[in-house]
Amino acid sequence: KNKKTKRGNSDNKKNNQLDVVRQELKEIFGIANFSFTKEVLQDIEVLKKECWKMVKDNFLAEKKPAFNKKTFRVTTQRSNKNFPMTSEEINREVGGYIFEKLKNKGLNPKVSLKNPDIECFIEIVNKTAFIFAEKIKGLNGMPVGTGGRALAMLSGGIDSPVAGYYGLKRGVNIDFIHFHSLPYTSVASNEKVEALAKKLLKFQMQAKIFMVPFAKIQQEIVIKCPEKLRVIMYRRLMLKIAEKIAEEKKYLALYSGESVAQVASQTLENILATNDAVSMTILRPLSGFDKEEIIEIAKKIDTYDISILPHEDCCTRFVPKHPETRAKLEDVRNAEKKLDLKKVINEAIAEMEVIKIN
Repeated sequence: KNKKTKRGNSDNKKNNQLDVVRQELKEIFGIANFSFTKEVLQDIEVLKKECWKMVKDNFLAEKKPAFNKKTFRVTTQRSNKNFPMTSEEINREVGGYIFEKLKNKGLNPKVSLKNPDIECFIEIVNKTAFIFAEKIKGLNGMPVGTGGRALAMLSGGIDSPVAGYYGLKRGVNIDFIHFHSLPYTSVASNEKVEALAKKLLKFQMQAKIFMVPFAKIQQEIVIKCPEKLRVIMYRRLMLKIAEKIAEEKKYLALYSGESVAQVASQTLENILATNDAVSMTILRPLSGFDKEEIIEIAKKIDTYDISILPHEDCCTRFVPKHPETRAKLEDVRNAEKKLDLKKVINEAIAEMEVIKIN
């Protein structure tokens, strides 16, 4: 009895460890699918017995669904073509063995070569064989780090973390830049941004957040630029600062969370007016997404609940009553001439804080 209890505890611990590994692997970009395998001898009798044991343990154990009316299939791949049986011969031999074992247990199994309920996988490699019961879907994408480095605008809203996520999915190492309006906004607003960046660390090992003070620039724009152009002028200055940092730190592109026509500042005319401020590539992976689709992804990557916390960010300060929705490039450029760009940009970068998270 004591031996059984110890074994049961050991099995539970092993299953818990596998669950942890499973979840970790499901959050690594570049993995299409993965499996937990058992290594066995390259012998047909061993394969039959081990596959039957795997089917029995996985699908006939206590609390598992009954095998009645379930369909199954054996699927073999051989990279070792010297094995004396073909893949189809192995499938028939092992499948027939499992079929008879199930019938002897009074069950009514059925073989299905298309969309089976249960599948037993066999891989014959150089000097050994592997068996497994499932292929677990991964995130696909590219391994993070293979696609270069980029700087992502992180506002604290719903969209920008999702844009960063899609950058990571394509193998890009992402660091973040956030513009804050302290003391007009609370410290909690900055803490919220840091929490969002940490949520994305499940997909990469570490990151930096460039915290840029933006209140003085906003005040300058409020005083010197037309009210209806404020939002566009804010965006242009943010991009200019981000570009300067990116060039100094050798980032290859900027990421932004705009979705075309989602809000007034994101019409094509206004996106053109903000793009005009810089020469660096700006990637907008959400440009064709509806808000509902973005929210769905935000919930999936666990950033949504943080994003909707009611903390003000710089985008909610000094906002015009009637923002321009179809900005003319000439008007925007003329408004910008009223600003001492070099001075305000250099001052903001000099007062910037860099936070490292891992």
